[in-house]
Amino acid sequence: MTTRTTKSAAGREIAGRTLRLALAGGLCLLAAACAGTEELRGNEPDPEKVLAVNPGIDTRQQVAQLLGTPSTTGTFDPNTWYYISRRTWQYAFFEPETVDQEVLVVKFDDGGMVSDMYIYGVENGVVIEPVERETPTYGQELTILQQLLGNFGRFNTSDGGGLLGGP
Repeated sequence: MTTRTTKSAAGREIAGRTLRLALAGGLCLLAAACAGTEELRGNEPDPEKVLAVNPGIDTRQQVAQLLGTPSTTGTFDPNTWYYISRRTWQYAFFEPETVDQEVLVVKFDDGGMVSDMYIYGVENGVVIEPVERETPTYGQELTILQQLLGNFGRFNTSDGGGLLGGP
């Protein structure tokens, strides 16, 4: 005669509670992993300090003290400073979306005084599509085997002036 042991009602209740708790914890972790993140990049000067810059009065040194060093300067005109900032939002593994972008342009005259200031936002940006074509090259495509064996025997020459030996 065989006896079968069965779980008591209390044991089944504990197992059920543990399973529900594990499922709830897993769902919470999954939801937290998918939470979005906001990221700020660049140099975003304080708006009050930007308003304190006076064209025709302030110099480069005063602007640097007020706003800090610029994100970049003009490539062809070192008298133009750019303060660039971008705020993005990314949800889980999707591509980040630009929420806000601001470019503060400070122009200086030849004497180093602020001559003009501009602020550009996201609406002023232009998306540039890169060209997908390839630059043609002359020559031939070689396999790895051709590359390895292609130089075999080229290092020794009959006159003794090869790459490995001297005259």
